[in-house]
Amino acid sequence: MSLSAYQSVRSLSEAPRATEHRLMGQITGEMIVARDAGIHGAALVDTLYRNREMWNIFAVDCGAPGNGLPDQLRAGIVSLALWIDRFSSDVIAGRESIDDLISVNRSIMEGLAGLGRASP
Repeated sequence: MSLSAYQSVRSLSEAPRATEHRLMGQITGEMIVARDAGIHGAALVDTLYRNREMWNIFAVDCGAPGNGLPDQLRAGIVSLALWIDRFSSDVIAGRESIDDLISVNRSIMEGLAGLGRASP
């Protein structure tokens, strides 16, 4: 089976939560590789652009009619997306480290994977 056929089947069968987790994992992995390679400031523009774009899509989706998430969660995601956008500018300017962005993404990934739930 070709790669494109596999990706097509996966996109049809993968749950939205799993797709979000996979995408966030890919982008967070890029940020970790960049950090570990000692890349700083403006050299992070491409990686941080992808992260910003992903968070902007999440925010737009939260504002879409018919979004089934609770209002408080939707507002939290929008607020986080705004913070990601502002903080990314500080990382690019060299005023902040990429580590906080990596931590936020990892926390959200845990929630998407169901690992962030308290045990009964």
